[in-house]
Amino acid sequence: MPNKSKSPIKTTQDNRTLTEARAVLRGRSKKGRFGSLLPFLGPAFIASVAYVDPGNFATNIAGGAQYGYTLLWVIIASNLMAILIQSLSAKLGIASGMNLAEQCRAHFKPWFVKFLWVLMELVAMATDLAEFLGAAIGFNLLLGIPLWVAGILTGITTFLILGLERKGFRPLEAVISAMVGVVAISYVVETIIVKPVWKDVFYHAVVPSFDGSGSVLLAAGILGATVMPHAIYLHSALMQGRVVVKKPKEMKRLFHFEQIDILIAMGMASLINGAMLIMAASSFHLEGMTHIGTLEQAYITLQPLMGKASQFVFGLSLLASGLSSASVGTMAGQVIMAGFLHWEIPVWIRRLVTMVPSMIVIAIGLDPSQTLVISQVLLSFGLPFAVIPLVIFTSKKEIMGVLVNRKVTTFLASGVAAIILALNVYLLYSTFFGG
Repeated sequence: MPNKSKSPIKTTQDNRTLTEARAVLRGRSKKGRFGSLLPFLGPAFIASVAYVDPGNFATNIAGGAQYGYTLLWVIIASNLMAILIQSLSAKLGIASGMNLAEQCRAHFKPWFVKFLWVLMELVAMATDLAEFLGAAIGFNLLLGIPLWVAGILTGITTFLILGLERKGFRPLEAVISAMVGVVAISYVVETIIVKPVWKDVFYHAVVPSFDGSGSVLLAAGILGATVMPHAIYLHSALMQGRVVVKKPKEMKRLFHFEQIDILIAMGMASLINGAMLIMAASSFHLEGMTHIGTLEQAYITLQPLMGKASQFVFGLSLLASGLSSASVGTMAGQVIMAGFLHWEIPVWIRRLVTMVPSMIVIAIGLDPSQTLVISQVLLSFGLPFAVIPLVIFTSKKEIMGVLVNRKVTTFLASGVAAIILALNVYLLYSTFFGG
């Protein structure tokens, strides 16, 4: 098994949480079932932010507006895939003490490691572009300020959020989780307001169907906006140094608690994405407004349909999604650089550098919503280079020890990887060649 490495996520240790976690793992905790779970909740909520970022807003709203509830099953299937992939990522960090980028550096040839680093830096930039623009649009819609001012405000706010790293991993996890909660509550409110046709909702949640070639392309886009390369790299780093255990029994128990964390966080992400599509289907598709394709259009057209409250809630949810995912994207960038190159830069420098493309997009007047969609397509290039190495490493006994994949897990993960790759190839081909 490779030597354990120090996590590039620069949080000070939360001694109280670590003490409670170790007591639970050693069977010495006197707290109940829920109390025993609490010290382990958090990492999956940070990773799950990638699954409810502004790119998801764009694809889910377009899917609901154009095809009603038809593609709801795609969201459910995508999140089931995400649960498996994120479980493997977390397990890699726990078992090996190294994150996915570090494992790539340890096992691949130097030229390929450099290729992966460049590719994943481009992926991180594309991810940050979507997240930063989403938050800026949220400020713009809520406060009525120019988009360039909203961009500066977004940068300042993400600096403040990332500054929580110095206070320990718990405050950062709490703030990120609270923002995910804001998005969740916002869409609970939206769903109540729109009064969907629940019979159709439940049917399309479990019965796969399409409505023409356009819906297949959009389904691929929904998947591409859901399973994110940077979240796969990040989750392994979040787990590698959070609670360090060496005994096989404790390692298995730690992974069990992290699986619960993943199920809760990804389940919430699935409900949020489903609620986005349901809101768009109930508000726009059933009203004949199938042309709604941008976040600005969705925001403006909600007011006459559902009143000013829903308009405000939509803007607030977009802002929370953008701010939290922009912060998490910067953390993922740290992991990628440190893991592949063993080279780190201060987080504030990375935040400044990754703001530049977004501010350029704003300055030259490009359509922010269209830029969001393009960024999701760019992410498709990086996805195979996260999923395939993850499946390979977690299938090796010498790396994973007692947490090595079972044969059925490797089979399912390989199937998920094949499906993801096939849909992303279709998405890229259709985007560039009009297939």
